[in-house]
Amino acid sequence: MAIEQRGDAYLVTHALAKHTLSDLRSVETEQVAFRKGLVKLGRICGYDIIDGAMDTEYVEIETPLTDTMGERVTGLDDVVIINVLRAATPFVEGLLKAFPHAKQGVISAGRDESAGMDDDGQFPIDVDYEKMPEITEDDTVIVADPMLATGSTMTAVLERVTAAGDPENLFVLSAVSAPAGVTRVTEAFPEVDLLTVSIDDHLDDDGFIVPGLGDAGDRAFRTT
Repeated sequence: MAIEQRGDAYLVTHALAKHTLSDLRSVETEQVAFRKGLVKLGRICGYDIIDGAMDTEYVEIETPLTDTMGERVTGLDDVVIINVLRAATPFVEGLLKAFPHAKQGVISAGRDESAGMDDDGQFPIDVDYEKMPEITEDDTVIVADPMLATGSTMTAVLERVTAAGDPENLFVLSAVSAPAGVTRVTEAFPEVDLLTVSIDDHLDDDGFIVPGLGDAGDRAFRTT
């Protein structure tokens, strides 16, 4: 299994996930390749969630030659993916390759950069739009955002997700995370399983992840 617990988080350690993240980090990776890399990383992480966190059941199968037993993943029709706009859009595109029947929700949430971080290392968060599907006790919910920096945005999003329902499993999925963000999310929402491909070194004075991969939204949508 390519998911390993590291403190309060779980690391996706699949070799191809680490390879793809290295490409995403590079300043030489241009927009199209960056977007494709986020799609690829979402797909890999989705497959690892299936492998590491979802059950299978034995089923009878009739082949062209005989009857046999096979295995199928259970719960694939009970998945909800929450897209934290906008950087998560290509990331979610990849997740949907692993969970093609997932229900989808979107939350447009972002930090007020002009206000800066407060003394607790948090930003004010603006939530401009929210559209959530029904969340049931049988669902596995995956909240996707490539960057988990201070945790300010993610905690604001999780307040709305948990208010919408009480799922069987609740995952936060990121490409890179800062230790401060991991701590803030897991302390505020201990029921959440936080998955990430990398826990990076620290946040700079502006609240950006170091070494990180820059502003994922700007790089994916070429808005710099």
